[in-house]
Amino acid sequence: MFDGYNRLITYLRISVTDRCNLRCIYCMPPQGVLLREKTHFLSYEDIIKIVRVAAGLGISKVRITGGEPLVRKDIGQLIQRIKAVQGVREVAITTNGVLLVSQAFELKRSGLDRINVSLDTLDPHKYRFLTRGGDLNRVLKGIQAIQNAGFENTKINMVVIPGFNDNEMNVIAQFCRSQGLQLQRINHYSLYELSETGQRYEAERPLSCEKCNRIRLTADGKLKPCLFSDIEFPVDFNDIAASLHKAINHKPEKGLECTVRGNWEIGG
Repeated sequence: MFDGYNRLITYLRISVTDRCNLRCIYCMPPQGVLLREKTHFLSYEDIIKIVRVAAGLGISKVRITGGEPLVRKDIGQLIQRIKAVQGVREVAITTNGVLLVSQAFELKRSGLDRINVSLDTLDPHKYRFLTRGGDLNRVLKGIQAIQNAGFENTKINMVVIPGFNDNEMNVIAQFCRSQGLQLQRINHYSLYELSETGQRYEAERPLSCEKCNRIRLTADGKLKPCLFSDIEFPVDFNDIAASLHKAINHKPEKGLECTVRGNWEIGG
């Protein structure tokens, strides 16, 4: 599927929940967020229906996000079913790593191809501050667990925050090299004003608009053609293909701002 600017769309990011077991300061507001009932989220059956149609239209890569996707019950079952969809060549997940110790081997058995782990600092005190109470050691043990489970090409997502952790880029890069991990630097950005993002540092993300090959499915069943846009469409389960085409056809040339959702609802 090509959008209106001749970008080939092959990548679907699926948020399975807006819940999270951390409260990162750049993702969630200080006052917290409204916790929705489980019935507010798409069922796994509905997600599979969407993936089957999307794969038939050319989607070949699926990434599971959140919130924190590992807090969703039986996430391995969803991954296994997505992997079985004809046309899907890769299924990946982005996680904060807190629950990997208990779930690493299950994720491997499910057929998951790759894992991205969010890790912005190797300083336990800074990590606790950044996540509002998180334990860095649990994440480091989680990284070891996925290595023991046999995962390869694991990426470490580092959000680079000026004046907070930018002095750790070399330290985290060295940690990744020593552990056989790939570092993916992400310039700290605001959904509400893309122009504020700027390329302060040499980083791999956010991706430039002209290279964007993705659309997003929110946990409550909306298709978002652009992270930095308020444009979204509810999935019509009577005509899923039409919904996908509509989202892709409305993908803007460049993102501007997203004011209707927070980071925790979209999964980056």
